[in-house]
Parts: sequence; C-alpha cells; structure tokens
Amino acid sequence: MIRYEIGADHVGRITLDRPEAKNALTVEMRDAIVDAVRDARQNDAVRAVLITGAGDAFCSGMDLSASTVVKAAEPGYRTRSTAEALRIGVQSYIRELWELDKPTVACVNGAAVGPGAHLALACDFVLVAPHTRFLWTFARWGLVVDAGGAYLLPRLVGLPRAKAMVMLGEGAKGQEAVDLGLAYRCVEAEELAATAEALAQRLAAGPTRSLGLSKRLLNDSFETDLTRSLDLEGAYQSLAATSEDLREGMAAFTEKRDPNFTGG
Repeated sequence: MIRYEIGADHVGRITLDRPEAKNALTVEMRDAIVDAVRDARQNDAVRAVLITGAGDAFCSGMDLSASTVVKAAEPGYRTRSTAEALRIGVQSYIRELWELDKPTVACVNGAAVGPGAHLALACDFVLVAPHTRFLWTFARWGLVVDAGGAYLLPRLVGLPRAKAMVMLGEGAKGQEAVDLGLAYRCVEAEELAATAEALAQRLAAGPTRSLGLSKRLLNDSFETDLTRSLDLEGAYQSLAATSEDLREGMAAFTEKRDPNFTGG
C-alpha cells in the first residue's frame, strides 16, 4: 500500500497509496516506508527522496486498528507493548528520515495528521498547497504526542506554539504552515506536484555527499555546542574535500559552466 519507485533522475519516490482511508498507516505501510528509506540510503541510484500521498490526503496518521493503544482496556494488556510498538513502529521511520544522508522532500497534498504530519516534518523540505492542513489529535484521544513530535515541533515552531498544537489541538493550514516554520513553501494546488518534483530533481542533481554532511550538521546543531559543531564542520569538510563532486564543482567554476555532479 505504498509505492516506491526510483527514476532515471535519481529521485526515489515514496507514495502512500491508500486513498480510500486518507492514507492512514497500517503496520505494513509503516514497515514499507522504513524499508524504502533504508534502500534509498544504501542505493547509489537514489540521490534524493520525495514523499507524497495518493488522492486528496497526505496521511491521516496511524490506522487505529493497527495501534496497540486500542487494546489498552483489554485484560492482560501490557503497557510495555506500547513503548516497544512505538520504537519499532512510527519512531523508526522518523529516525530513518531524519538520519538519512540524502535530501528529502515532502509533497503534502492534503491533510497530515499526528504521525502523518511528523512523517512530513522529518523531511528536509516540506511543500504545501493552500488547502493543506496539519492537525494534532493526541489530546482528544488522551494520548501523549508520539512519532517524534515532541522533538520536531519545538525545533520548527518554538515551544509555545508546539504546546498549543499538541495540548490544544491547534492546526495550521497552507501559508500559515510556512509562516510558522512547518513548511518551506506554499504553492497553488495545481502546481504542487510539479514544484515538488522539480525541487527533488534539483537536489538529486546536487553534490550528494556534501548535502548529506551539511544536513547532519544542521540537524545536530540543537544538541551540539559551538566547539563541537566547529570540530564536526572541519571533519565533514575534510570528507567533502575527497569527493569527485568537489573536483567537478571547482572545474565548473574555473570553466564558467554549470557543474555536472554525480554524487561521488
């Protein structure tokens, strides 16, 4: 119920393909996302990843029938099973996307709810349309924010707004999502898919190794002091300096032409 395709343009495309259920995640879909991102990590044919949803929604969160919390009222329920289900479940695709050393784009073509919102927000670039809506319903169910939301949201929108989203269920729509820091750009609905494709292709044509190292530096910056960040910067720059793409970039600059990066 997801489609994973690798194009000649080196973009790995992940499409949530359960439109009749607003792309609510089943266990199988969740695991397939993890497998796809892991393949993208080790596959040299993939230099950027694009995630979107089929139909009129991006992802309405986890299918409740696939969630362990629906069994909480049953005799013999073990609370530890919920923590373990999260660890191997929605937390795994957040971790895989956040740590992927290649650029990622989320084309959020409709509602993105709870874990579905966080699936998008774990990507490097989030594109939305005016009708796109991010929603959080954890408090309505009596649940704690999960799927990495407590980590991602304060970093993107600040602590006061993150609390309003999680504890009051305040959402964000279209350009508001951009203004708050949830998304990179808001474009007209009819232009969204093409804009996302163009961005993913641009990233896939870039210097893959240096983009991945810069991504790691930026993602780690909230947990890293200045001294450590500068040390890592030097180490990562040394790695980038060994790449074929650096030599190509320098040659292109000297020859006054556009570089032809290969990801090497």
